[in-house]
Formats: sequence, C-alpha cells, structure tokens
Amino acid sequence: MIDLIVNKTASLKNDLLSGLTVALALVPEAVAFAFVADVEPLVGLYAAFMVGLITAIFGGRPGMISGATGALAVVMVALVADHGVEYLFATVVLMGILQMLAGWAKLGKLIRMVPHPVMLGFVNGLAIVIFLAQLKQFGVSDENAPSWLDGTFLEGSSIDVAWLQGTEMYMMLGLVLLTMAIIYVMPKLTKAIPASLAAILVVSAIVLGFDMPTKTVGDIASIGGGFPEFHIPSVPLTLETLKIILPYAVVLAAIGLIESLLTLRLIDEITETRGQGNKECFAQGLANTATGFFGGMGGCAMIGQSLINVNSGGRGRTSGIAAALFLLAFILFASQWIEQIPVAALIGVMFIVVIGTFEWASFRIMRKVPRHDAFVLVVVSVVTVVTDLAMAVFVGVILSALVFAWTSAKRVRVRRTEKDGKAFYTVRGPLFFGSTTHFAEQFSARTDLDEVYIDFAESRVWDHSGVEVIDSLAMRYEKAGKKLHLLHLSPDCIKLLKRAGNLVEKNSAEDPRYFVADDELGG
Repeated sequence: MIDLIVNKTASLKNDLLSGLTVALALVPEAVAFAFVADVEPLVGLYAAFMVGLITAIFGGRPGMISGATGALAVVMVALVADHGVEYLFATVVLMGILQMLAGWAKLGKLIRMVPHPVMLGFVNGLAIVIFLAQLKQFGVSDENAPSWLDGTFLEGSSIDVAWLQGTEMYMMLGLVLLTMAIIYVMPKLTKAIPASLAAILVVSAIVLGFDMPTKTVGDIASIGGGFPEFHIPSVPLTLETLKIILPYAVVLAAIGLIESLLTLRLIDEITETRGQGNKECFAQGLANTATGFFGGMGGCAMIGQSLINVNSGGRGRTSGIAAALFLLAFILFASQWIEQIPVAALIGVMFIVVIGTFEWASFRIMRKVPRHDAFVLVVVSVVTVVTDLAMAVFVGVILSALVFAWTSAKRVRVRRTEKDGKAFYTVRGPLFFGSTTHFAEQFSARTDLDEVYIDFAESRVWDHSGVEVIDSLAMRYEKAGKKLHLLHLSPDCIKLLKRAGNLVEKNSAEDPRYFVADDELGG
C-alpha cells in the first residue's frame, strides 16, 4: 500500500514538472505558428491552451500533447488572407465536427494502414522539420534588428532575415550547447526534476544574472492576455459561407487526425502501451470545435512537445492538463517573466528532441531491408520536409500500396500438365488487377487441347478484375470450341461470374470460402 502511494506521488510529481517544461516550450511554438497563419499571437496561445487541455482530459493517449501546429497553420494562412480571421474560427468549428464524426465512425483504426517504412520516413522527416524550424531563431528580421546586431541578409532568401553575427551568434550557440549538455548530464546526477526544465532554469539564470544581450521569448512577441472569451464566429450563416470553409475544414481535419494518430502510434511504441485512436479522434474534434468558439486557431497533436513530455517523465493525463494550465497561467500572470527566457534554452531542448526523434538506426537497416522499403522511407522523409506531414503520409501509403501490388502481381504462377488428352492448369498466387495480364498470357485457347481444367485451389481471387479475367478466359475457350472446367472457386467468386458461372464444378467439401472485394455483392 505504501509503495503504491509512493509510486503515485512520484508519478504526479513527474507529470507536473514535465507539464511545466512542455508549457515553456509551447510558448514560442504557438506564437510562431500564429505568425505563420497570419493571426495574433494570442490566437495561437489560446489554441494551445484549449486544445491541449481538452485532449488531455478526453483523449485516447495519456501523455500526448496537443496544440497549435505548423502543419495546420500553413493551410490556414490562405483562408485568413482571403476571408479574414472570423472565417478561420468558423472553419475550425467545422473541422472539429468532422473530426468528431470520424471518431464516431471509428476511422482511427485506419492508422494501421500506415506501413513501418512510412512511419520511419515520417519520423525522420519530422526530426528534420523540427531542426530547420529552430534555425530561423539564429536570425532576426532586419527592420527589428537591435542596435547591437550587425548582420547581413541571407543571400537568395525571400525572407528579410539577417544571421546573427560575431559575439551574438557565438553566445547563442554557446547557450544552446550548454542547454544540451545539461540535459545530457543531468539524468546521470539526479532525476528529481526533468533535465529539460533544469536546463531552461539554469540557462535563464545565467543570462539574467550576467545580463547577456541574447534573444528572449519577449523578442518574438508579447504573450500577456486574459481568459479566452466565448465568441460565435461573425460570418454569414449562408450556403456561400459553407462553400468557402468546407474545403479548408476537410483538409485541416484530415491533416490534424493523421498527425495526431501518427503521434499516438509513436508514443505507444516509446511507452510500450496502447492508446485509443477513435477516442483521440473524437477528443481532437471536441477540442477544435470548442477552440473555434473561443477565438483559437485550432490544433492537433504535437510530436515535439509530446516527446519532451514523455522523455521528461510525463506519462499520465495530469501532464497534459498541467501543461495547458501552466500555459494559461503564463498568459494571465507570468508573461513578464516567461518573456525573459532565452530562446537559446528552448532551441537546445528542441535539438535534443531532434536527436531523440530521428531514427538513426534507419541508416544501418537501409542495406538490409528491401530496396522498395528503403525507397519509401527516403521519399516520405523528403516529402515531409518539402511539403507537410499529411501529404508525406499519403504519398508513402500510396507508394507502399503500389509496391505491394507490384510484388504480389509477380507471385501468380500457372503450371500446365497433360493427361489422357486433357490439359490441367494449377494456379498459384493472388489473382487481382495487378496479376491478371500475366495470368491471361499463360493460356492459348486456339492451340490448347479440347478439354481443359483450371484448378484455383492454391489461388485466391481478390477483386473484380480477377473475376473478369476468368470470364474473359471462358469466352475465349468457348469461341475456340473447347470445353473448360473451373475448379475450387469460392461461392463469393462464383456469384460474380457472368459467362463462366456454368463452367464451375462445385464441391462443397473442397471449395474454399473467401470473399471478393467487389461492390456488386453489396447490392
């Protein structure tokens, strides 16, 4: 009993401290994504608070952190630019409704369709994206450059950003490296508090104590504000409004669910536990619907912050709830102190996340796995960096499906024997759209014997293309005046045959029973 109480107390302490660490890391991320979406910083901060709180309470993956994300922000910016922020709030509400419907329809199980090479590519690409996102903090826009910055514009860049130069750059790099060193060494000395939190506190104390002129959270934007207020989006309730927001809502809902479910799967692997995908879909929808009515930009699961939380010891729902409440406290009461935290400390934390996220073992296994799996892994990583996470997953799944179809198509084999003036064909392997051409090429009705038997006992007809090629084969033999016998087809397949149905020899004891993927059977 005492051990149980001690364990629960330790778990609660870990959740609270890791929640505080995550909240500190959420601030610059939420502000940055708000800028990407072309909305006020508080719109991103309110989204991080509300989405994080609601998903932590009702979600299907304890320990997972949700909030405003870049994958959604890049889609939102066009809507805000063309129609304004009120249309964004309406879109977020509709996005949430669509996600709740997805949870109700139990679409969360579709994440099982994501192959392992796609998951590896997604994780590696994400690590690169997180790394690249931190690099912009090593520069400032020229118009906002402080007097102590003597920078030059990045050549070929479309963004007016100047690299930090000289002492300022060395100071930033030194503080980043110090943060990473503390995070690396701290667990070896004590695990009383999360290493990331300790690193942020130590580096912040050094910067403030020595009055170092380095970039702070306050240089990015002010985070002070009040409670989020209930607000019905000020848009006309017309069909025209629906036509505007529906396409954006569908895309945002899909991206949000894909990123959330992949994050859930990743946290499952790290913690060796299993989350509930459908429950998470519904919680994400509930969170976004509520956020849209409280002036937030919506959001989804955040892999970087989720990894910070898990690596800091946060495994329960309390960690997500604590992160959201700490963030709200920063907005209401502690903005002046949080704004003094050096950005370098947060960059160091994120760099540690990058190192921990990237699957370094993928370099070792590239030579061991099939070439097509290695190709999918690389493509997904590149697409993740170039476009967005959802598109990368779509591309990866499609590529994997095509590769599977291609390799399966090559497995169909047809063996021919003759006995007593009759031809016997034994078919092995799957018969579907990818293998029908090779299958049909194995038969020559014009030159074959007068009586032919085709045995499908070691084959399976997967789809309507397989059924059609059997019908076509029957027609060819019929035109050639040959007698054809079809053996060991399933009742489901026989039902779909049009020309060859009367050529099937049924044997209820030996005929296999399986289903063919075809809409005609559904009526």
